[in-house]
Amino acid sequence: MLQKEKEIGLKTVSAAMAMAAAIQNDLTGRETLTKSDRSPVTIADFASQALVCKALGSHFPGMPIVGEEDSLAIRRPENRGVLAKIVHYLQRYDPDMEEALICDLIDMGGDEPDGTFWTLDPIDGTKGFLRGEQFAIALALVSGGQVQLGILGCPNLRSSAGGTLFWAIRGKGSWKIAAGGGIAERVRASALTDTKEMKFVESYESSHSDKDTQLGISRRLNISSPPEQMDSQVKYGIVAQGTADIYLRIPNPASPDYREKIWDHAAGSLIVEEAGGRVSDIDGKKLDFSRGKTLAGNRGILATNGAVHDRVLEIIAELAGRK
Repeated sequence: MLQKEKEIGLKTVSAAMAMAAAIQNDLTGRETLTKSDRSPVTIADFASQALVCKALGSHFPGMPIVGEEDSLAIRRPENRGVLAKIVHYLQRYDPDMEEALICDLIDMGGDEPDGTFWTLDPIDGTKGFLRGEQFAIALALVSGGQVQLGILGCPNLRSSAGGTLFWAIRGKGSWKIAAGGGIAERVRASALTDTKEMKFVESYESSHSDKDTQLGISRRLNISSPPEQMDSQVKYGIVAQGTADIYLRIPNPASPDYREKIWDHAAGSLIVEEAGGRVSDIDGKKLDFSRGKTLAGNRGILATNGAVHDRVLEIIAELAGRK
């Protein structure tokens, strides 16, 4: 079941990982941050989406792809330099990648969620990418409002050269393999029950969540180490493999009506669940991927090793009641 989807997805995400890592290595650094130049991640975003969409369109014609990008910006004359660099990197993998084809492939990711569909975040963690730190390529297959297959490529999560590739099929467990090759191994969430020993992870960017409340929850749990800040769905990966125990994303009070995008959570949430952890929103509701491009029926995110999930939800409810 879903073996072809898994194999094509893994092969394609692995190629996108290698390409994105090369772009990050070639084009980012101190000067990029000083100049606030976002072009490296723009190049990686569009190149990754084109690469993945070509493979999915070839092997699964007609299946909708819900991606994050469209080609409108790079079709503009003032962005020809960016498009030329996208062509340069893609042609390392596929000599047939010309400008017009690339733009058309990117736009294949403009479908609406409907029935069974792919959802893709070609570069998840743009700020992390620009800092030379964590980012991910996230691909998921959704059917009936549930994620059935999740693939998460984490180029800078080092188990060996090339990073780590996670995947999960619903009901079949979670797995990982070194992106450079090797033997796949089962991943399992930690078995910790003593919260003092647990590791708490949250988004790096302060605008993404309510960090003051999250710190208060960490203290209520008597977690001894400070929250680790990290970009992208890599956070789901480290919860799944047991090197973190809690990932919490409480909506920022400045944007109380914000709803998460499906491509930011689809792959990672299944990988944690199939590793034996739990994922819900901060009200304890399961994530609902049947309501369009956002998790319109959910608020925030909580992913844990399972053992502490209900306790975190209780603390969130208690703190909300005091406001």
